[in-house]
Amino acid sequence: MHCAYICFAQRSIRDRKSAICIALFVICLAETTTLAADQPVPKTVAPGAKLVEVYAAKSFFEGPTWDPAGKKLYFTSFPEGTTQILRLDEPGKATVWMDKTEGVNGTYLSKDGRLLGAQAFGHRVVSYGFGPEGPTDAKVLLFDNTLNQPNDICQAPNGDIYFTDPDFDKRLKSAVFRLTPDGKATKVITDMDVPNGLIASNDGKTLYVGDSFRKLWRAYPIAADGSAGAGREFFNPETDNQSEPDGMSIDADGNLYFSGRGGLWVVSPEGKSLGLIPIPEFCSNVTFGAADGKTLFMTCANKVYSLQMTVRGGQFGK
Repeated sequence: MHCAYICFAQRSIRDRKSAICIALFVICLAETTTLAADQPVPKTVAPGAKLVEVYAAKSFFEGPTWDPAGKKLYFTSFPEGTTQILRLDEPGKATVWMDKTEGVNGTYLSKDGRLLGAQAFGHRVVSYGFGPEGPTDAKVLLFDNTLNQPNDICQAPNGDIYFTDPDFDKRLKSAVFRLTPDGKATKVITDMDVPNGLIASNDGKTLYVGDSFRKLWRAYPIAADGSAGAGREFFNPETDNQSEPDGMSIDADGNLYFSGRGGLWVVSPEGKSLGLIPIPEFCSNVTFGAADGKTLFMTCANKVYSLQMTVRGGQFGK
């Protein structure tokens, strides 16, 4: 297998002399046969649906979030020299909604309709209102300069926010944090080498986390007090493709959508594969959107795709 290893290195949080990867991934070349072609198309994909390229540019894209009020897709961008949040205004056209974001990577729609962000270089968890010309009423929910680089973020049904803080460089201080509405942050997971994407189940009882070092996905029970219990291996597909797990989403039936290991895996709440959505580029993250909640948006290296589905996203409910 011939693969090109690409590391989107960013300046170090603690020490600008070294580089820390904000997104590690492997792109396998065309002759590679590790996209698990024997995997079925997930039944949650609409019959006959094909990937549609909705945006392309020379950049690495991440952190998609659909704003149901404004009916727009927002996603993060890492062009050379800066970090941005873009708004997709129409296919092929995006507006720089926020420039110089200090490394906002993963984003998530909060329960009160705002954009949550994991700010890698600013050591913050942030929240923005969706203004037509840019963010409004920016809030810092957490600032802690001892953090490595907040990477991805989600919110549980009870309002607790969870975010990953991977130690890409040394893999010694990686953690997943819980941030409560009163601004208190506590470590809830410390047994993962490089925690990356994460999502809470629709009932708020399970936290799913991708490990970009061991290249699999784990599940942790969420206790009544918001802490996480002992984790277990949840999904580790039988494929030679070892591209790193990254972002994820969930549909209204509780099925998980995991980017990494050859495309976008759809996995049942029991941890069984429901099939694979092959994607030409490395897929960094995914979310549901559109008016009916049945469009899947995937951010990738240089591309953003959409795909019609038969099921709504978890944030839209049944």
